[in-house]
Amino acid sequence: YLARTLSVREGHDMSVRFNHTIVWCRDKQRSASFLADVLGLPAPKPFGPFQTVHLDDGASLDFDQIEGDIAAHHYAFLIDEGDFDPIFGRIRERGIPYWADPGKRRAGEIYHHNGGRGVYFTDPDGHLLEILTQPYASGG
Repeated sequence: YLARTLSVREGHDMSVRFNHTIVWCRDKQRSASFLADVLGLPAPKPFGPFQTVHLDDGASLDFDQIEGDIAAHHYAFLIDEGDFDPIFGRIRERGIPYWADPGKRRAGEIYHHNGGRGVYFTDPDGHLLEILTQPYASGG
């Protein structure tokens, strides 16, 4: 907040963009390949100890493996309307369970928020993934 306030007061525009996150998993090649395959992205590439999946906006998910329990996280991917059917088709073709809600109560359904479509599904380590064609704050 302070940096933003100082920047605005000094008349400078700030630029904050998401760059990457580490996704903990049991098998980094399996998990990174799963995500890239379902989303139709290029195959993961090694970067240091990670298997990295690059997104179209320049951000990346860097998969690294650990032993023991993995805390499940939620990752949402904003996609174009024209990409929904191919991605959703891969989810169904692979027999991946899916839901219209993050609580997994509406199994086998998609949702229609803000005039778009979306669906939740899990990766091999239990991370809750979501594809959506309209951001929640868009007002549709």
